[in-house]
Amino acid sequence: MSDYFVYAIGAALVDTEIDVSDQDLEQLSIEKGMMTLVDEARQSEIKQHLADKLASANHACGGSAGNSVIAASQFGAPTYMSCLVANDEDGDIYISDLEACGVDHGFKSERRAGTTGKCLVLITPDAERSMNTFLGVSETLSVSEVNEGAIAASAWVYLEGYLVTSATGHAAALKTKQIAQANNTKVAVSFSDPGMVTFFRDNMNAMLNGGVDFVFCNEIEALEWAQTDSLSDASERLKAICKNFVITRGADGAILYDGADMHQVGSEKVNAVNTNGAGDMFAGAFFYALWRGASMVKACEFATKAAGAVVCQAGPRLSLEAVEEPRTLANPFDMPTKPKNIKAEISL
Repeated sequence: MSDYFVYAIGAALVDTEIDVSDQDLEQLSIEKGMMTLVDEARQSEIKQHLADKLASANHACGGSAGNSVIAASQFGAPTYMSCLVANDEDGDIYISDLEACGVDHGFKSERRAGTTGKCLVLITPDAERSMNTFLGVSETLSVSEVNEGAIAASAWVYLEGYLVTSATGHAAALKTKQIAQANNTKVAVSFSDPGMVTFFRDNMNAMLNGGVDFVFCNEIEALEWAQTDSLSDASERLKAICKNFVITRGADGAILYDGADMHQVGSEKVNAVNTNGAGDMFAGAFFYALWRGASMVKACEFATKAAGAVVCQAGPRLSLEAVEEPRTLANPFDMPTKPKNIKAEISL
């Protein structure tokens, strides 16, 4: 099996991005800025309410881990995705999208019956995203989807925080972490959404138990997880459970802990129109820069630029043309070319 830099596991979702007003959210009783799990009937209710806005909606294959490995792959890093899609049209679209973006996967045989997961991403004028997710078959993602060989052949595994919402998905995350650590594959966890650390705290802490190599989170998630109003206190708590972490802060850049020092990484001022996928892009671009041999500080700088680019457009990923532009931002970092043996030569 060929080497991968990142092995990710998470929910496979087809996103529908809809521009809405704050009044729409209020009328639909949708909590702003959060991911809410819903059933198919509730999704249909929301779509009926927003029927006049669906014509201009943007459709894309998503899911947190999927967005991140697609970003890393589009930039050039070798990646693998474990997920679950149904034998339906959306499942066909999702797999084709992974392949078009260069992401390897395990769908070599027949897929199960059912419905591929879907997410309604509601974008308000302030660029904030509020998600209503029907997991479909992704709700049954389990240890059966964990690919031990691909994990062993990877430098990193990336666990999305949304896995804590499902008993079988959570078990798959824990199994992935166990296999990774047995094979000297580094483990990164994303908190993914404030709701994951608020309502699934025990499951999230179980994923972190025993320590991980890296945590990706935003400021709200970090404070909520640490149950504090102090970013400094949250940082100290994170140091206790991970070797390195980054706390993204939107327009205020990011805070990086590289295992030795804290670094404040600034961001350029941009005209944000859609924050959906910003954190996913950050993680994917960060991994790509590490694959190229950048230091964590340089990787954080590159990831901040890439995330800044994705919030200026619709959709959770950059176009192929846009990918080429942020990629050139890596040139001043003096990144080496791809190492022949990823696991042997990676150094953090």
